[in-house]
Amino acid sequence: MTSTYNPGVHRYSVFVVCWTILLLVAGALVTSKDAALSVTDWPKSHGTWVPALSALQGGDFFEFSHRFIAGGLGIFTLLLAVLLLVKDSRAWLRWLGVIAVLGVVVQAILGGQVVIRLLHYWLPVIHACFAQIVFAAVLGIAVFTSKWWISERPQLEDHRTPSIHFLAIFNAVVIYFQVILGAAFRHKEIPIWPHAAGALVVLGVVTWTAVALRKRFGASRELGKACILLHSIFGAQFLLGLLAYWSRLTTADAPQPMPVMVWLTVIHTVVGAILFAFSVLVVLLCYRLIPHGREVATAAREVTVE
Repeated sequence: MTSTYNPGVHRYSVFVVCWTILLLVAGALVTSKDAALSVTDWPKSHGTWVPALSALQGGDFFEFSHRFIAGGLGIFTLLLAVLLLVKDSRAWLRWLGVIAVLGVVVQAILGGQVVIRLLHYWLPVIHACFAQIVFAAVLGIAVFTSKWWISERPQLEDHRTPSIHFLAIFNAVVIYFQVILGAAFRHKEIPIWPHAAGALVVLGVVTWTAVALRKRFGASRELGKACILLHSIFGAQFLLGLLAYWSRLTTADAPQPMPVMVWLTVIHTVVGAILFAFSVLVVLLCYRLIPHGREVATAAREVTVE
């Protein structure tokens, strides 16, 4: 790697990742508290950009907080893109910064359409799922600006079929599809059983991927930790899913969303986003540590010529 490590840019990118998680929490609270249409105008809130706290009653507070944190993410992501443009020499990473900014803009527009279209046309589901893409983009920037990524790493070999790159990508795709099913269930577009069935599919694919990582690259410290964390995060998410559904069933007759249901659902939703983001991180780890097919062939030709 020829890039120069810039600790300030990396630390700031980690901050943006943390702020994105805060936004995911705020968004999950809006859904769990049934506050999605508490503020019926957009982009302003009750006719003003910053309403008085006394005007934010009930669900208004959660809805405006979500918009406020989202606005902050837009500003922070724009600043991150500028920092990459000024401080980083990698053109592709600069473009990723621009893409992250555009992703936040698209997400804001989708959020506005959710309000304007009164939650119709699967817009809340699309809004929730696109948030995961933005999260993955800012996480990728944090990884690419880290000292670990730009330093020389020992390269591993993978001669198994299917390749670990395919498994890691397949794992991320399956988890993302489960995120879609979960969002569709939360927004009452589908019943619970597709999401429950999807959890079993994710269990199988996560186990397959983790076993492959352990058997093929057990000596790798990074991939060994990735294997453990992949299992751990999914295990926590599976348990949280059971608890969240239990809380829905036991509080179904309550006149308003009960705290136990709200917080279990919020934590389940956010951990699901973290699981998907971590699956993307596993993909990046595999491509960083294990040369892909073309790279291996090129290296072999260079050795033959020498």
